[in-house]
Amino acid sequence: MKTGRDVVIAALLGAEEFGFATAPLVVSGCVMMRVCHLDTCPVGVATQNPELRKKFTGKPEFVETFFEYIAQEVREILASLGFKRLEDAVGQVEALETKAAVDHWKASGLDLAPLLAFPNVNPGVIRHNTTKQDHGLVGALDNELINKAKTALEDRIPIKIRSGIKNGNRTVGTMLGSEITRRFGSNGLPDNTVDISFHGSAGQSFGAFIPNGLTLRLFGDSNDYLGKGLSGGRIILRPDEKSSFNSNENVIAGNVIGYGATTGSIYIRGVVGERFCVRNSGATAVVEGVGDHGCEYMTGGTAVILGRTGRNFGAGMSGGIAYVLDLDPLNVNPEMVDILAVSSQNAEFVKQVITNFADETESEVAKNLLENWSENLTRISMILPRDYARVLSIIARAEREGLSADELVMAAVNG
Repeated sequence: MKTGRDVVIAALLGAEEFGFATAPLVVSGCVMMRVCHLDTCPVGVATQNPELRKKFTGKPEFVETFFEYIAQEVREILASLGFKRLEDAVGQVEALETKAAVDHWKASGLDLAPLLAFPNVNPGVIRHNTTKQDHGLVGALDNELINKAKTALEDRIPIKIRSGIKNGNRTVGTMLGSEITRRFGSNGLPDNTVDISFHGSAGQSFGAFIPNGLTLRLFGDSNDYLGKGLSGGRIILRPDEKSSFNSNENVIAGNVIGYGATTGSIYIRGVVGERFCVRNSGATAVVEGVGDHGCEYMTGGTAVILGRTGRNFGAGMSGGIAYVLDLDPLNVNPEMVDILAVSSQNAEFVKQVITNFADETESEVAKNLLENWSENLTRISMILPRDYARVLSIIARAEREGLSADELVMAAVNG
């Protein structure tokens, strides 16, 4: 979507929301180099490098002016069609002229009738949206949790809460986490200030986006997206106390665990589904087994898998480190990563992570590893992205020589 004409056509087809992406980006200074994922944007739009960010010349006023022109064009087209407001044009498919489209040789034989179908309604019936969606927030479990956590929210007094949970309870912890961030900013609260234990089966997105200071313990199982966008909080998932099965042989959570997590920790005593830690960029996650596509597109953080992995492990992984017990090399996508032995400088860190995991979940797998650590360490493989390894070596050199790590990284990128 680039012009006011595009907006009007979309509205006539029934659209009430309009998304612009590339055009405002170009207005802000983007030159379409297509290196957004490399942190080498030459105009400072898509980069965290301070030297490149100095090259950014965009201003909010540029985008504002762009949308003013869009609005002006929309206004002129609506006037020519006889509409006073954009919402009056929503769904008015009879105002669309299709002859030029279907007569074009590329659209020969194209039937637009399904797109231009007009609903059989009484005259005067409003075609645009007039009713707000009910997302069920009034009945959300988080409202109860927020009330119970008042002492922590108001006076920073640590509190422990117990609660049941059902698979219809989605995004549990997110509203409470939002309340913490609203009151205390991005730093949140000290670890475990609000410590909640749940029993049952959690719905999708359990613990999504939770910040520092919020710890969620779940005794039971969980659906997909647990820990999505984790922002400093802690999530501990383990089987119910009455469970008798072997956790490392049974699935306890769904797919896409830890998607887009930035900080915090996820400890899962059990096996999870596909795309574990996809796009993780800073959190620490430990689990007893994963499905296919583990650590896909991971850019930072740590993943420890104390069990089997599925196929295509580490695909598109450009940062962070994964540690896998008894790894089958055939399951690893070798395009961007190397399989290495755990280095001496990383061994103590891995041991500490597994120790924390054992303490929080009482995992038998973790306990057995720690009992004979020096021998079992050889069973753990380190999955390290090649580009990330180069960056780490540059940073280490900068620390040794007292140089600027950013300058050395830029020199390496520019050859």
